[in-house]
Amino acid sequence: MVGNLYVHFPFCRRKCRYCALYSHVGVPASARAAYVRQLAASVGSLAEGLARWGVADGGFGKLKTVYFGGGSPALCDLRPLLAALAPYRTAETEFTVELHPLDVTDDVLGMLRDGGVNRISMGVQSLDDATLAAMGRGYTAAEAARAFARVTRVFGNAGIDLIVGYPGDPCVGWARLGDWGLRHASVYSLQNERGLADVPDDDWTLDRIRAAAAALAALGLARYEISNYAVPGAECRHNLAVWRGEDYVGLGAGACGRIGLLRTRNFGVCPPYEVETLSPERDALERRIFRLRTREGLDATGYPQWGQALASACESGLLTRENEIYRLTSRGTEVCDAILAELV
Repeated sequence: MVGNLYVHFPFCRRKCRYCALYSHVGVPASARAAYVRQLAASVGSLAEGLARWGVADGGFGKLKTVYFGGGSPALCDLRPLLAALAPYRTAETEFTVELHPLDVTDDVLGMLRDGGVNRISMGVQSLDDATLAAMGRGYTAAEAARAFARVTRVFGNAGIDLIVGYPGDPCVGWARLGDWGLRHASVYSLQNERGLADVPDDDWTLDRIRAAAAALAALGLARYEISNYAVPGAECRHNLAVWRGEDYVGLGAGACGRIGLLRTRNFGVCPPYEVETLSPERDALERRIFRLRTREGLDATGYPQWGQALASACESGLLTRENEIYRLTSRGTEVCDAILAELV
């Protein structure tokens, strides 16, 4: 039985200027409702679908984590899917939904609370009004702060996403977050996949990420993964499950999943599904290696071929070693992808 679920909602009110994720704008409410109904129906037929690729016992057990991402999930009436998932939730299930600040209404928050959601991730992206306008976000920093305050009146476990490196964004004012009551924050460097001009260089971006990390640390949020910070106990369990190499189902258009030796995409929506079967060796490698991104570190036991690359990274001050566990230093977090490339 699979214990982690990601569901993708590819609907947006507008396309942000930096975003290259799979999403659509202008989709009518009737089509969004049909999409949710289709996802709800797929919950009960999951095991049958996976059996076609040789996965036995591939349905849901009691879910440890559920994550609704997008896009903007709250552009949909989510109640049919929330009801379909109810038999698989327990009091211990972490259930996260991503919210756009413009989606924060009493009706939406009530729907989510009543449907078992207990964690919110709100996409703020910038604290600078001019940058938010340039991004096409449709709100000011003050409006985002008010939306988040509204969220925290209903959900005790809530956090935000921020982007560093958008052209013209000064990426300052982190101290203002002290009034927000954050339990979690994700700070991502801009991935310039849409060809924006005048993007700051890597040194500038890394300097601002260091400043953000220091400000969040002062607020009691410790870095537990390269881009993620939380007060103790508020780490995102869903994302940790992925980084630890656990199985997770990905439902919806554009959603990726990992089940046994399978990598899946677009599961639970109209075929054709995309399924890739990995060798046991490749599967084990991929499930192991991304633990390096977390403060738990990478256990190199059984991978002697990594020895030279890991030793070199330690000598360069990028990693520390404790027995066979390797962890990133502050400098190492800035070049983790290069270290992973050496190991793969």
